[in-house]
Amino acid sequence: MISIPGQSGATCDGFSRREFLRVGGAGLIGLSLPDILRLQASQSATAGPAHNAPKNGWGQAKQVILIYLQGGPSHIDIWDPKPDAPSNVRGDFKPIKTKVPGIHLSEVMPKLAQQMDKATLIRSMSYTPAGLFNHTAAIYQIMTGYTPDRVSPSGQLEPPAPNDFPHMGSQITRLRPLQLPMLPFVMLPRPLQESNVIGKGGTAGFLGAAYDPYYFYQDPAKDINLDDLTLRKEVSRERLERRSTLLKTVNDAMPEMEKAVGKYALDSYYQKAFDLVSSGRARDAFDLNKEKDKLRELYGRHTFGQGLLLARRLIEAGTRFVQMNWPAVANGDPTVDAWDTHAANFGPLRNLHCPKLDSGLSALLVDLDERGLLKETLVVALGEFGRSPRLGVSTSGNSNSPDGRDHWPYCYTAFVAGAGVGRGMLYGKSDATGSSPAENPVHPTQLVATIYHALGIDPHSIVFNHLNQPRELVQADPVLGLFS
Repeated sequence: MISIPGQSGATCDGFSRREFLRVGGAGLIGLSLPDILRLQASQSATAGPAHNAPKNGWGQAKQVILIYLQGGPSHIDIWDPKPDAPSNVRGDFKPIKTKVPGIHLSEVMPKLAQQMDKATLIRSMSYTPAGLFNHTAAIYQIMTGYTPDRVSPSGQLEPPAPNDFPHMGSQITRLRPLQLPMLPFVMLPRPLQESNVIGKGGTAGFLGAAYDPYYFYQDPAKDINLDDLTLRKEVSRERLERRSTLLKTVNDAMPEMEKAVGKYALDSYYQKAFDLVSSGRARDAFDLNKEKDKLRELYGRHTFGQGLLLARRLIEAGTRFVQMNWPAVANGDPTVDAWDTHAANFGPLRNLHCPKLDSGLSALLVDLDERGLLKETLVVALGEFGRSPRLGVSTSGNSNSPDGRDHWPYCYTAFVAGAGVGRGMLYGKSDATGSSPAENPVHPTQLVATIYHALGIDPHSIVFNHLNQPRELVQADPVLGLFS
């Protein structure tokens, strides 16, 4: 709920300061929405291009949809088939042609194959694990652009902490604040998670909770609860506007009052909180019932598909950064919902995961393109790593079934589209077994730098951490060859 923080004190309307704006629910991580808006503005800055900044793709994106396939999907069995490799590498699936001559996908992605003229595959994602062989640390790296300070041999980390490096979406929210009443950064439909480590890499870290995403942890394929963004029944729009007018009156008189009593003045950020709730913009964006059934079916009537449809609605309404997490724990059961296919690879991919990925991602591309949104929306889909080229071997200390694949950070694939990214392209190349890059290796931090660059933010811009030490947004350069 939205409440004014601070000590209580009656207003002429009979409300205490703390209860003055009790108009709905919007508390996030212990901060009220006005707190968040005020803190965001106090730290916001405009990052411009460096003096000699390259132009390729610079500033072409207005918003980002990050599709995070947490758990590590197999690059060979989805994006980068190897039909000429030995049987214990190529696996069960056959390659199929796409709409772009020379680009093949696995047979489990037939719908996306017809949309590859709208996207680029980076088949040379790669990094050498230094304590990054398991999910949590690798997730932290791609979300923040930084390697965590302390990593156990298993790759597990501590829970989120105030001194964590911020998620890139939080940095973008700070540097590219919205000028309309909308949620700037939304993460859905579940947290980043490995075992009992929940949310690592998914917070604003040392920027403070004001820049945390709006955590929408609900299943968009089911009925959605929007209490956070809905006026209480007993508070009409007219009553809300009357309170807003009263708030302005109190605020205008507050400076002199403050001199006498030392209270904190009410400020304009409450007006933004009013606007967010009263405008209905965010609430309407979450209403998937406004979409035609035919389109909802195209995305797929499942959590992932409806989540991507919701992502499109959010960016259309003005959200700057939407992160759609694969709706499963990173190291979950592959026969139920997870990409972590140690115990079984081909059955889950064919029957569970890839049909959802195929319908959701292909529909998103079509939908964005038809609405003219793809030219200003950067779409990125990837996991924290790929899977081992050889079947049934252990590369990370985990056990694997004969048809299972282990973690493989040395070479995997990322999918990118929109905002000036080349259409129908391959960037980089893997070797004959998908084991290592053969051309143009791309480190995950370079992809983070590319996201900043596409939004017109210099990835080498300086931010000060919790110890007031200067740090670059990311210590990497953008991949300019992705842009046409």
